[in-house]
Amino acid sequence: MRSGNEPATARSALRLRFWLSVWGLLWAAFGTTVFSLLGRPGWAAACGVLFLVVVVDLTMVLHHIHQGPHWQPGRNIPPYEPDHGGPRR
Repeated sequence: MRSGNEPATARSALRLRFWLSVWGLLWAAFGTTVFSLLGRPGWAAACGVLFLVVVVDLTMVLHHIHQGPHWQPGRNIPPYEPDHGGPRR
């Protein structure tokens, strides 16, 4: 169902993001280790920075997963109406 306000109410597939982050975390750690052992400090640093970015993303994804169904509703839940700044009910 499209309501026209999708950018304001977009939701993410958190479980998919979690597993992609885990996959990226493993590869970034592997790359950092291998490039360090091969004496390539530039590539090792790049993989290390990527590792940190993935850790931050994984932390945010886990935080949103633990917040419950507001962040990961089922397919039968329509998009939330955006907050227009009016009084709360």
